[in-house]
Parts: sequence; C-alpha cells; structure tokens
Amino acid sequence: MFALFRQKPIKTAAIQQEVGTGPALPEQLLLPESASRLLATPRRHHLLEHIWQRTSLSHQQFAALYQEPLERYAELVQQLPASETHHHAYPGGMLDHGLEIVAYALKLRQSHLLPTGVTPEAQVAQAEAWSAAVAYAALLHDIGKIAVDLHVEYEDGQIWHPWHGPLRRPYRFRYCASREYRLHGAATGLLYTQVLDRHILDWLSGFPELWAALLYVLAGQYEHAGVLGELVSQADQASVAQALGGDPAKAMAAPRHALQRKLLEGLRYLLRETLTINQPQASDGWLTPDGLWLVSKTVSDKLRAHLLSQGVDGIPSSNTAVFNVLQEHGIAQPTPEGKAIWKATVTSPSGWSNSFTFLRLSPALIWEPDERPEPFVGTLVMDEPKALPDQDSTPASDGPPPQPPDAEIVPEPADAVGDLLAMLGVEEVGPEPTPAVGTPVDATPSGEHFIAWLRQSIQSRRLIINDARALVHTVADTAYLVTPGVFQRYAQEHPQSAYLAKREGLPDWEWAQRRFEKLRLHRKQPDGLNIWHCAVSGSRRTRTLHGYLLADAGVLFDELPPNNPYLRLVE
Repeated sequence: MFALFRQKPIKTAAIQQEVGTGPALPEQLLLPESASRLLATPRRHHLLEHIWQRTSLSHQQFAALYQEPLERYAELVQQLPASETHHHAYPGGMLDHGLEIVAYALKLRQSHLLPTGVTPEAQVAQAEAWSAAVAYAALLHDIGKIAVDLHVEYEDGQIWHPWHGPLRRPYRFRYCASREYRLHGAATGLLYTQVLDRHILDWLSGFPELWAALLYVLAGQYEHAGVLGELVSQADQASVAQALGGDPAKAMAAPRHALQRKLLEGLRYLLRETLTINQPQASDGWLTPDGLWLVSKTVSDKLRAHLLSQGVDGIPSSNTAVFNVLQEHGIAQPTPEGKAIWKATVTSPSGWSNSFTFLRLSPALIWEPDERPEPFVGTLVMDEPKALPDQDSTPASDGPPPQPPDAEIVPEPADAVGDLLAMLGVEEVGPEPTPAVGTPVDATPSGEHFIAWLRQSIQSRRLIINDARALVHTVADTAYLVTPGVFQRYAQEHPQSAYLAKREGLPDWEWAQRRFEKLRLHRKQPDGLNIWHCAVSGSRRTRTLHGYLLADAGVLFDELPPNNPYLRLVE
C-alpha cells in the first residue's frame, strides 16, 4: 500500500487539538498543516484505506487519480468546519465530511452500471472514469462553503480567500453573518480546478455524458445531473446522518428527496388534521399573504411524533436539527441572517398580542391555490433581528413547556469511523423481525409495551446501539438505557402515551419511565438508587450519562454485543 498508509500518526498541533491533548493555540489561531499530517489521524487514515480498496487500482494509478486530489483538498480546507451549527460543525469537519462522502459515494457506485443505455463493453471501458467522477463530485459538493460562508484571516488581519491557494500562515476563521444560504453550490466553480488538475479534467472531458453530469453537480444543479447527482445526494445524506446520530445505511437506501417528501407529507397531514391556524388568540400558526408561519416548537414536536408513528426513521430528537433539516430541504424559508427560526409578534383584531418563534413556509408547498385558507385578518410583524433567540427556543408564551434537556447525546468517539466502515460492509437490512417478548408493538402503551418496542427497534436497527447518540449501550456486560432519551423517543413514537400521562399529571416520557421501573427489570445500586452514571470519553470532550442497567440483557438481546469501550460505569 502506498506510503501514506504506512505512516504513523504524527502528533501535530492540529491533530493534538482534534483529540484534545495539545495546548490551545493563542488567540484562537490554527496552524496550517501539510496534507500528509492532516490525513494521518486514525479515522482519516482508515477512510483513505477504504477509498483505495473500493477503486481496485494499482498504487500508482490511485496516487494520480485519488490520493493527489485528496491531498490538495485537505491542504485547501485545513481545519475549517463543514457547517456552523449543523453537521460536522467542528474544526476539521470539512475534511472529515469530504472523506466520508467519497467513501459512501464509492460504495453506492458499485450498485450501478454506468453509463446507462450503452453496451456492457462500453460500460467496462468507462468504469474507472465514472468511479472517479463520482468521487470528485462527492468530494467537491460543499467546497464552495469556504469561499462564501466563512471569513478567514491571517494573524495580522489579512483576509485569505481560497482562490489564493492553501493557507501558509497561522489563521483564524468565523462564519459570515450575512451569508446567503445555498450560495456555496454556485461557488464550487471557483475552486474545483485547485483540486482537479488539467490532466484529470482532460481525461474526464473525453466522456461527454459523464462530463455534463459532473459539471451540473459542480454547479449545484443536481436535478440535471442524473445518476451522478443522485449518488452524491444519497452519500451526502448518509454522511450527515452519521454526524447527527442517524443510520447511514438507511440514509443511503432512501430514494432521492425521500425525506423531503416525507416532511412535506407530514406537514400537510398535520395542517389538515391536527394543527389550528389563524385563531384569534393562541394558535399553532398563522397564514399571511406572504407566508405560512408555524410556531416552531409546536410544529417540530408534532411533526416528529407523526413521522415516527408512521415508521419514518432518521428524524432528529433535537429541535435545532429538525429546523436545520427543514431548511436544508428547502421547506423552511431562511431569515435574512440565514437562520431557520424567525421571531414575530401576532396581533388579532380584538387586541390580543403575543410573540412567538416561527418556521416560515411557502403556502404553495402545502395547499393548491383553490384549497388555500383565507389569510389571517390581524397582523404579524417581524421583530428586530437582534431579538432572534437560539434556534431551539420555544415560543415566548402560550406554548407547551420545554422538554427536559437531551442528556442522551454522546460525543463522537475518537474512532467513530469504525462504525462508518462497519456500515459500509454490512448488507442491506432485511424486514423488521417480530418482537420476541412483550405485547405487540401496536398495543396500548405500558411498561411491557415499552420493552417490546425497544427490543424490536434494536433488532430492526431503528435504534442504533453503542453509537455517538445512541439511547442504548452495552455496559458492564448488560444493557444500559439512557434516560430521559430512550423514554422520550418512546413517547414521541407513541403520542397516545401523552393522554395516559396527562391523567396522572406527568410528562409523557416520565410516565413511560415509571411504567418501566414497575417491571423491576433493572439493577439497583447498593444504596437502592435506580440510576447509574456512565463517564463518556470522546475525541473532544468528556461527559456523563444517566441511565438504567438491566438485570438481564436477554430481554433485549439474543446475543449481547461487546461493551462500548467509550463508556465507563461510575460506581
């Protein structure tokens, strides 16, 4: 294998910062690194190995077609993140996202004979060119972000633009407050020649169908890029799902725009059957001539519950992530500052007035012209931009109380790429198995029903165990249930539990938790306490989880997986 794979990891400042062992750079400055050092971390090293194995090329061919473009990409993006608050939002996130999406895209490419509609002989002759084009399109799909979303400057304040070439001196960065959402797709054309040299471009331009599809992807016009655009979109969804704690295998299996369609169908259903709009006082939303304004937390909670109840996976548990997904799929319209959340004050003709945080949608996404309700007769006035709250905030008033914090979120392990590579070699998930214990999963919520749901969800991989944001881990040779997260997820999937909980004056998740405790399936501490604490060691931070240890893991697993090496039980 080529020399890069034989190198031992080098403890540079950038790598030390990644694993949290090195000193912080002064004044938030980052040191530019060579490509070999940037790519020498264990996770990136393994990703490069995987990419090489998927190409079936000699070392020399791989170096020219893949290694050198990847090195140029690494030197260009350095420690820049892939997003401000969404996926891969940490120093080095752009490089990690680039490598992950190339790995996913090459995995997907193996299921396609390209180009379509030609003889097998022609497909064989063009196979390596199409594989390379898939990898390049995936690698470069977000590179425009470093040109239009980020402000990068050297220590002396001199501004750096990526068309200047790689960074050569200590630098700092921040996100541009006035950036235009989605402009990065159009900005890719500024930079791709810094990654792909003229020999590669000369080679690819000799295949007219491939060349046209690649140019469309690099221009952000995926709708014209055919199979190439579809492969990049699916690979991007898989990498984002991995970063946000979802299931990459299911993200790759989903048809293009499937999540967008599910989100829209869910919103249309809710507006038809559940949500109330244009009420003279507290309401779920208001329709004005220029937009549909939905109370952010209300619609996020109800949309998540509806989709989970319909068996739609991959819906984030964090409202912030839901808002970002709605914006990313072009459903929620961004504010002038590029955020998903608006703040506005509603005033009815009767004089009632209140402020809320909103998602703003185009009414045309929800209703046909002849089906659109009459607009609200009062006023809805946007508040000053400086008053915008964090995206995960709740309405200023008249909204439901906030849910408990997401204590179940686990930092990404230092070698989370292990899960990624394991997924890449896993066959497609088969039909969901029938639960072996408890009542059927469509029964009335109860403690037994919770256990049956949990077992089925694990067996069908609807709940992933031992991963960065898992709700179930294996610790101390048994199962560890993270609270309140696992009970929140159960309540989200079974909205009817809210009615049962309301009778007892409890939040729905706490009602489910108490029903579980009454089963006496958990192991108590010597002092009689139910909750056990786990210390979680990650690549950038350490935190503590709270949860239940099962007395017998057999109620969930036929064969217990190995203990999660990143969790340590605190006695």
